[in-house]
Amino acid sequence: MKITYSIVAPIYNEIDNLPELHRRVKEVMDATGETWELILVDDGSTDGSTDKIRELAAQDESVRPVIFARNFGHQVAITAGWDYARGDAIVIIDADLQDPPEVILELVKKWKEGYEVVYAVRGEREGETWFKKFTAAMFYRIIYSITDVKIPVDTGDFRLMDRKVVNVLKQMQERHRFPRGMSAWVGFKQVGVTYRRAARVAGVTKYPFRKMLKLALNAITGFSYFPLQVATYVGFFSAGIAILAIPVVIYMRMMGSGAFFGQATTLIAVLFLGGVQLISLGILGEYVGRLYDEAKGRPLYIVRDAPEE
Repeated sequence: MKITYSIVAPIYNEIDNLPELHRRVKEVMDATGETWELILVDDGSTDGSTDKIRELAAQDESVRPVIFARNFGHQVAITAGWDYARGDAIVIIDADLQDPPEVILELVKKWKEGYEVVYAVRGEREGETWFKKFTAAMFYRIIYSITDVKIPVDTGDFRLMDRKVVNVLKQMQERHRFPRGMSAWVGFKQVGVTYRRAARVAGVTKYPFRKMLKLALNAITGFSYFPLQVATYVGFFSAGIAILAIPVVIYMRMMGSGAFFGQATTLIAVLFLGGVQLISLGILGEYVGRLYDEAKGRPLYIVRDAPEE
């Protein structure tokens, strides 16, 4: 059967949100009058979400469950959704309903105007702390300024992509994934749609500060050499200070000044240079570690149960 729209929702412990997610997506997509499917990718849930997904699939043939063998992460779950999607247009949406399914109709409208990637821009963010809003705003702007690809600010994974775009993304098999950066990197005709991000309907956030930090690291290392360049700049800066300080120290020693005598000055200089070297090695190690992960060639995810094509 030819499918027009594939709605992909990664699921991790969202049992309380699943019925409402299904109801609202069904209501919105039925209004289009076109064929659609809802792909629920269970990312190793432990709260009963797996059974609930199967229950929804038994009640509605438009629901297609993809059940992971264990938790592989939100970004990998999105990748699995791309792999199993059959639609001409693929929409990525969060299961917590902070991304209102009703906005899909606006994304579809832009897609029908000829845009191949339609990303949702967060105009307002309800139900989030000032710290979450501040760190999110800083994250998007830092990523935009230092990465090689200009990733739109204030955008998450909520977006619609044409089939030709997803076909290209499926060829990108890097392990440390940043889908919103990947969809910007491939190019094509893109446009944003501003919406109001709602408060979470139920449950708790699956992206605490630790996971946000990891996502930021994946984004930076996946799309920029800036950290390596920073290490080089700091090295040149330290060397420049040392070169300038040599004649100053010689002059003051010749003048009998005791400013640079003793162990304290030597210790401070050694600690500073040692810190610079360790930070530089850490940055280099982060990139080497990612190369090691890529070289192992393991599959991105393992599926325990999935629908037949």
